[in-house]
Amino acid sequence: MADSNNNNSAEILNVVNPYDQQVIGSVPVIAWDEIDKHLASSHQLFKDRQQWLPAFERINILKKAAVLISQRADELALLIANEGGKPLIDARVEVARAIDGVELCAKEISNLTGKEIPMPLTEAGAGRVSFTTKEPIGVVVAISAFNHPLNLIVHQVGPAVAAGCPVLVKPARDTPLSCKAFVDILHQAGLPPQWCRFIACDIPTSERMITDPRVAFLSFIGSAKIGWMLRSKLAPGTRCALEHGGVAPVIIDESADVDAMIPSLLKGGFYHSGQVCVSVQRIFAPKAKAAAIAKQLAEGASKLIVGNAIDEATECGPLIRPKEVDRVASWVEEAELAGAKVLTGGKRLSDTTYAPTVLFEPPMDAKVSTMEIFGPVVCVYGYDDINQAIALANSLEFAFQASVFTKNLDVAMKAIRELDATAVMVNDHSAFRVDWMPFAGRRQSGYNTGGIAYTMHDMSQDKMAIIKLN
Repeated sequence: MADSNNNNSAEILNVVNPYDQQVIGSVPVIAWDEIDKHLASSHQLFKDRQQWLPAFERINILKKAAVLISQRADELALLIANEGGKPLIDARVEVARAIDGVELCAKEISNLTGKEIPMPLTEAGAGRVSFTTKEPIGVVVAISAFNHPLNLIVHQVGPAVAAGCPVLVKPARDTPLSCKAFVDILHQAGLPPQWCRFIACDIPTSERMITDPRVAFLSFIGSAKIGWMLRSKLAPGTRCALEHGGVAPVIIDESADVDAMIPSLLKGGFYHSGQVCVSVQRIFAPKAKAAAIAKQLAEGASKLIVGNAIDEATECGPLIRPKEVDRVASWVEEAELAGAKVLTGGKRLSDTTYAPTVLFEPPMDAKVSTMEIFGPVVCVYGYDDINQAIALANSLEFAFQASVFTKNLDVAMKAIRELDATAVMVNDHSAFRVDWMPFAGRRQSGYNTGGIAYTMHDMSQDKMAIIKLN
């Protein structure tokens, strides 16, 4: 919620704990005039090549930033839990990943290299030597989401700094504190402030910043509706990467070890209360086993502890806003009225929390079967044969990560070949990720490829030199 400061006319964005809605901090909201100055400064930095930061300085800054994050690890984990609702046990993992991510940015700078281009392959190219080098693409604007309020910023801002690009970063309005902490850490590590600006602004101002012709690259993590709309409005020449959501499918084969996979599916489905773009959502199991598998999942989900994310015992925190609880409740109600069986959950626990829910056989045209839930709801469906399961998994316009559980190598390879996904996990849940792997959505799920190394190369551009020899 944004309020006016009593001492001046500046707007203040108050940040609340999503569980109890208590204010935990605030950041100033800036207007277009100030953002315009930041864009001008950033654009001038890029145009004046004498001001570019050499690679060794960027490496030193990032290495020092990683040390500073590690020194504040407990504080940052509590901040993630407090503003984002991610349970402390998972928030600590996010901080550890952020440290690794910043270090990876520093290491990857050595791979921002060019190559020799052979010239004398034809008579026309003879007598010449050619090679390429890497240059920063220009001003980067990063727009982030709430669900990983520190690590997403690391994945967007860290590569920009590593590639040598000036960057303006706008976090989600629900979770700006972790972002500001990271930007402050970069400055403390020696990055001149004009190379990385923290921006909190309203939506129209944000859109004006994103579509400004001085922006060379947009890094966007958020909803498909907003991402594709923004891409359509980018200035000519602006490149982009869009990371949206998925409706992740999991296929269970006849040969799968059911008892062994249940903990993995529970983690993949209910981690951060399902508020993850590759969260387990649609589970396809052999028809004869589907009900029993759904029952086991329900038994596990019913034991998960729901509460304030800052409490050590909490396993599932709140949804980010009360209206998201309303939305999830309405989707589940729609599915139940249409014939889905609610095996556990199916109810709100408070204005800010929803019970971990397992649905059995919701209709294929229900919202829970066709759209990203982004809440603590997992659906189980029975299938007749593996080809039907793969067809159902591929039936939506969203395609991100998927998984298959099997002891049969032929089935594993068939799933890898035929599932429409950028990554297929075998005997693991669909939400698995490490920070150095490519991470991307297909079709409506996104555009271009995330992952630190891939983002750094997207934020760089090749320059070729051709030397004619005497």
